[in-house]
Amino acid sequence: MSTHPKRYEILLVPAHVEDRGGAAVADSAVRSAVVERTGREGESGYPIYEGHGIVADVDPETRTVEALLVDGRELDYGLVALVRDAPEG
Repeated sequence: MSTHPKRYEILLVPAHVEDRGGAAVADSAVRSAVVERTGREGESGYPIYEGHGIVADVDPETRTVEALLVDGRELDYGLVALVRDAPEG
């Protein structure tokens, strides 16, 4: 039985934002999406999560995005993908 989470929320945040002035990370995100585990593994060897135009290989131990496509394209320069627990719902 897999111990990988069923879903995450992926946040795309501008990399240049160092001090958010007390704002939450979600408030600084230019896009976010709840992604669900597909049951497949990516080329990186980590589980693939998909949803709302985002496909991500996520290392569940470090919560690092190892590979990412946004609407079928690589992530634009200047954006960073962050992972957090998906909201309940």
